[in-house]
Amino acid sequence: MTVHRVAVLALDGVIPMDLAIPAQIFSARPETSYEMTVCGPAPRVRTTGFDLVLEGDLEQVRAADTVIVPGCDPLLPPPRAVLDVLAEARDRGRRVTSICTGAFVLAAAGVLDGLHATTHWKYIDDFERDYPAVEVDRDVLYVDEGDVLTSAGVCCGIDLCLHIVRRDLGAAVANEVARGLVAAPHRDGGQAQYVPAPVADAGDASLAETRGWALGRLDQSLTLRVLARHAGMSQRSFIRRFTDETGTTPLQWLVTARLSLARELLETTDHSVDRVARDCGLGTAANLRLHFHRTLGTTPTAYRRTFTH
Repeated sequence: MTVHRVAVLALDGVIPMDLAIPAQIFSARPETSYEMTVCGPAPRVRTTGFDLVLEGDLEQVRAADTVIVPGCDPLLPPPRAVLDVLAEARDRGRRVTSICTGAFVLAAAGVLDGLHATTHWKYIDDFERDYPAVEVDRDVLYVDEGDVLTSAGVCCGIDLCLHIVRRDLGAAVANEVARGLVAAPHRDGGQAQYVPAPVADAGDASLAETRGWALGRLDQSLTLRVLARHAGMSQRSFIRRFTDETGTTPLQWLVTARLSLARELLETTDHSVDRVARDCGLGTAANLRLHFHRTLGTTPTAYRRTFTH
């Protein structure tokens, strides 16, 4: 596989968790083609709690195929050299990405002008006020504008980075990386951010067990009634609780999970499109093609050609 160079650009005030996400996901591993370097404008950077010594500088950023800016203090103005190197990367057609408040840095460099973008919900009013040339999407996990991608806070950075792996290398590889991280299954970028919500009542249990149960039975009929019964809840309470926990409805979550399974089956087996549709729970080849077209803008057959090596 051709090496894909990833530069994680750490600035003063960088959030350690935001930095760790791309550093781990894009680290060298047998199933991927990434070569990752943590870079900065100076050899040492101050995080929110300790100092880091960086292995790369802005020259590694210039040489990268993908540049990722983790969240940092939005009140600290980025160095001019950083803004220039990000603008250059965008002009050369490199992929430029931010996690959380890293969007403020991309916006300051002019990378997001005229594009849709998002950031952490806590800072989104400031972001919209300070950068009126950006089309702000408030209640999403991440935004994919082709070569420019932005995410909301912390865990949404995991979703975005796995989305990038999925785009580059397919669902099977992305799912393998996710399993290594013990990360949640694929979450579509259009799901809602985790904004402040009422705390669960004492004694309430997470629906993670029901979601895991459903993931093992995607080929079966999983109606709202079946899911709610497994959770021991009324359908109305189940919908409300499920949406609070995942940012999406149970039925949309099922469609996303089934599409993810379909993509992996297309990549890793020679099963017919009809069988893949049955095995992932979408029923018929026609239904599978419909969802592929709506979500991915392609057909199952064309997808298989792209990601079968």
